[in-house]
Amino acid sequence: MTASTPYFDDVLSTHVLIREWLSGEAAAAENCTDLLARFSPDFTLVAPGGKQLDFAGLTAFFRAAGGSRPGLSMRITDLQLIQESAAGASVTYREWQSLPGGDNTQRLSTVVYEKTAAGTLLWRHLHETWAAQADT
Repeated sequence: MTASTPYFDDVLSTHVLIREWLSGEAAAAENCTDLLARFSPDFTLVAPGGKQLDFAGLTAFFRAAGGSRPGLSMRITDLQLIQESAAGASVTYREWQSLPGGDNTQRLSTVVYEKTAAGTLLWRHLHETWAAQADT
């Protein structure tokens, strides 16, 4: 198993917040605010289908999607530290999602972190790609 880093811990805890928000387990407006505080105001995203979002687009998505995926299950595996410096790091991981009665999906993701002067980790960029389904 890969040793834990503050970046890995943040990937995992951020996905807990995302799952709780999208599933409706954490439905108070403060939960969305806490989630969005993990992202840089300069955040950019390339979603698996190629759609691009900035921080304003991410904010609009999360605010509209709270509670929209009841029963959502998420699992993060294969965390790898690609690069780390005083300014931040790049981390890759595999994300598994499933909904009751729905398809299971996998995506390969790379997050680029920026570290503030106070040491806070912020998601600066996220690139997601659909993972090929392995034969099981």
